[in-house]
Formats: sequence, C-alpha cells, structure tokens
Amino acid sequence: MSYGRAPRRRFTLLAAPAAAVALALTLSACDSGDKTGGGGDTHFVTGSGGISTVAKGERAEAPKLDGESLDGKPLDLADYKGKVVVLNAWGSWCGPCRLEAKHFTKVAKATAGQGVQFIGINTRDAQRGPAISFEQDFGISYPSFFDPTGKLLLRFPKGMLNLQTIPSTVVIDRDGKIAARSLAALDDTKLHEMIDPLIAEK
Repeated sequence: MSYGRAPRRRFTLLAAPAAAVALALTLSACDSGDKTGGGGDTHFVTGSGGISTVAKGERAEAPKLDGESLDGKPLDLADYKGKVVVLNAWGSWCGPCRLEAKHFTKVAKATAGQGVQFIGINTRDAQRGPAISFEQDFGISYPSFFDPTGKLLLRFPKGMLNLQTIPSTVVIDRDGKIAARSLAALDDTKLHEMIDPLIAEK
C-alpha cells in the first residue's frame, strides 16, 4: 500500500529547493560585495571599482518614489528634480551601512552647495526607532524614506537593485534619470567618483 507515501516524497522534493532559496537569501542579506544584479536592460557599464554608470543618452527615467520619511513627513523624489540626487538604501541592522554612513554624511555636506541632494531609503527596519537612532549616531541630516518592506526598491527597473543587497546606492541626474549605481558600501572617494561627473554635466 503506497498511497500514503507518494505525497510525502513529493513534499520532501519540493521542500528542499525552498529551503535552499531561503538559505541563499539569508546569506546574501546585507551583502557588501560588488554585484551587478539580475537581468533587465539597464545600460549599465560596470567599472573596475564596482561602480556602474550609464551614458547620458541611454539613461532610464527614475521611478516615482513617494511616501513618508522616518520622521513621518511626506517625502517625494519628484520635489528634487533639477538636482543630482544620491539615493542610498540602508538599514540600521546592516554592518556595512554603518561603515559607509560617516562618508555619506561628509559628502552630503560637501556637495550640498553644488546642487546635490542625498536621500536615504531605510528598508527592513520594522520600527522607526532604530533607524532614527542610526541617523542620530552618524549625524545624518538629509531625509530618508521609511520603507520597511522594500516596496520602493521594487519600483526600480528589473535587475537594477536587489532588496537582499544592502547597502546600495543609485545616483539620479538633474533630468531625473538614473546615471550610476553601486551595490557595495562606499567611501567618500567612491561617492565623489559617482557624483562629480554628474555635477559637471551641462
């Protein structure tokens, strides 16, 4: 009588790949390695330092990003069109995010007078408290979206950002188009490498 065994065998075969996927997601969370993401026609060209850029004529429009900031105020990316916008996805739980935070604070202050706006996307923090404490610890004065489930990251074109690869950074040009990306933690030198050419664009 084998009627009771077959369903159990099928369940075991299906459960094994599911467990492997869950393990892979856990291992890749808060990953600080250089990765280029999945498929999708993003026109990125990746340099030796892991920073990917897009030629001016090939850039895609940035997605509509709107919601609430960590302090509960309305926040809308569209309000910053005409500026170079640095979008940084981060979480208070993420070690590499802590390592790069001081560099973001430094460069945000240094470039504020050059038409550059930094905006964070705080993700996978279930509560605002730890994220607000993170900003206070590192003197971050620019706003951050509160995006606990990563819905805002999913608005980017396929293959551009990976919810499991935090921190990650996208730079948007003055025309509201995606110009550069990094899927690794950045220092001030790398940030300037991404931002300075866009400041110089006419």
